[in-house]
Amino acid sequence: MAGFGVIITFDGLFTPCFAALAVWVLLSSLDDLFIALVAALPGGGRRFRWPTDARISSIPERRIAILVPLWNEQRVIGRMLERNLAAIQYANYDFFVGVYLNDALTVAAVAEAACRSSRVHLALVPHAGPTSKGDCLNAIFDSLCDYEAAHGVRFEVIVTHDAEDVIAPESLRVINWFSRDYQMVQIPVLPLPTGVAEMTHGVYCDEFAEYQQKDIPARQRLGGFLPSNGVGTGFDRGALERLAATRGGRIFDPACLTEDYENGFRLHALGYRQIFVPLRLHATAPVATREYFPRRLRAAIRQRSRWVTGIALQGWQHHGWRAPWRQVYFFWRDRKGLVGNLLSPFANLLFVAWVCGWRGLSGIPAWMARLCGTTLGLSVFHSLVRAALSARVYGWRFAAGVLPRMFWGNLLNSAATISALCQFVAARLDGRAPAWRKTDHKYPTCQTPGQGRLGEILVRMQAISLADLEAALQTCPAGVRLGRHLLELRKLNEEQLYQALSAQAGLDLGIPNGELTPAATRSLTAETIRRFRVLPYRVDFGQLHLLTPEVPSPRTTRELAALCPLDLRFRLVRPKEFECLCEQYL
Repeated sequence: MAGFGVIITFDGLFTPCFAALAVWVLLSSLDDLFIALVAALPGGGRRFRWPTDARISSIPERRIAILVPLWNEQRVIGRMLERNLAAIQYANYDFFVGVYLNDALTVAAVAEAACRSSRVHLALVPHAGPTSKGDCLNAIFDSLCDYEAAHGVRFEVIVTHDAEDVIAPESLRVINWFSRDYQMVQIPVLPLPTGVAEMTHGVYCDEFAEYQQKDIPARQRLGGFLPSNGVGTGFDRGALERLAATRGGRIFDPACLTEDYENGFRLHALGYRQIFVPLRLHATAPVATREYFPRRLRAAIRQRSRWVTGIALQGWQHHGWRAPWRQVYFFWRDRKGLVGNLLSPFANLLFVAWVCGWRGLSGIPAWMARLCGTTLGLSVFHSLVRAALSARVYGWRFAAGVLPRMFWGNLLNSAATISALCQFVAARLDGRAPAWRKTDHKYPTCQTPGQGRLGEILVRMQAISLADLEAALQTCPAGVRLGRHLLELRKLNEEQLYQALSAQAGLDLGIPNGELTPAATRSLTAETIRRFRVLPYRVDFGQLHLLTPEVPSPRTTRELAALCPLDLRFRLVRPKEFECLCEQYL
């Protein structure tokens, strides 16, 4: 008991430990303050100018290959390919989708997608998996080279994406524009919005909003190397081939858990130009790659432990601190989480103790009290910055939860860092590379942000004029959908409307030939079919395929998901087609 009392009264180890913690928090906070000030300095706009749509459209389309590595993604890859094939506003591109030989269900799902679209190519990894994302990407690139040799073509730009990605319709056009002058082009990445109650996914939303709007722009302005986000990254083919020549012909490092970060550093070291395309917020959605990140604590720890291992631990192992001073500074920023993530829960605990008026803190020296006050002020400033940047993307209602999510995020990052250190040390003791810990993915089941408003799509399709759209918006009665109003005005026909709805929602259109089976139509009750206006037509790969004459709302999707254990995939049909099918099968 005496020893316990000594600690509480600061006569033992508590005072020096508390002082060390306060000094670390102050140094880290000043570092973050410097980055915030650099990002806020005027003049960034003079360095970057968004090209107009006319200028982007005026240049030739370079041939682009989109590489997608997979392992056990049979539930999401079909939906991902369908949605993005319908949405991408670019003509000269192909998907190369990598699947392991021992992943039969994913092989079948990709083969089916390849049968539906000539843009999709199955790239079989010639050995059992899973190995690592870098190894899978290398196998996909080998398959791409085989395709080029067989068809007499050459892809000039390589873009990487994952199975959960909602690709921005304009992203390939933007990459094509900037790839003329830069050998690595990074499109912003932002989590899709979720409810305020989803604390774990909310941490991703806050962190990525801050990182994409503050940290990366400041890093680029200071001349730091650009770490690839892993998705939405466009690489010049020649730069990748030169990079491969430096490490035995492998474009991606198969032993590195964050091959994207590694490539970003190595390309910069080789003298290639890199650019992060600043986040541009439209009236509808940001121009960014969107996706759902882990929404459960264990899955988030699993993913973040891989990031810590690859970026901080393997980066330190491979490169040490041997780099130009500017890059050493960014090494420090990328690795300081090894200490900061472990200390942040204790800092949070002391903050709560101070708020609650714990009397033990009254015994600290005056200089330490001033130090704590300074760090508290900096912490408040950083939380306000994060809230403002989060609000810019997700709105102020969501951003109001930034402070509790910061506490939750500190616990999450601390657990991930402990897990990463344990895995890394165990791998070193066993003389092996750290194991790749894959993240399970989810894909949106209905319309996601980023497709544009229906009227904008109709104008872009040249189905209606801009003047007709503006007139229809002014006369559209409350509660009546714009598409229905345009039909009543005879400004477009049903075929044009449903083509636009299909593009907007990323859903296929029309009755699938030979795929509608009577057994599948009985997977939902007649009452459910009539209530939700959906008709099942196929069951495969753990998914229920549904025909519907309306783009399903999030509420409809949630209620249907509660009635069916399978993942839901929708396909649009015209109302008369839907009614005829219901009469035939019900």
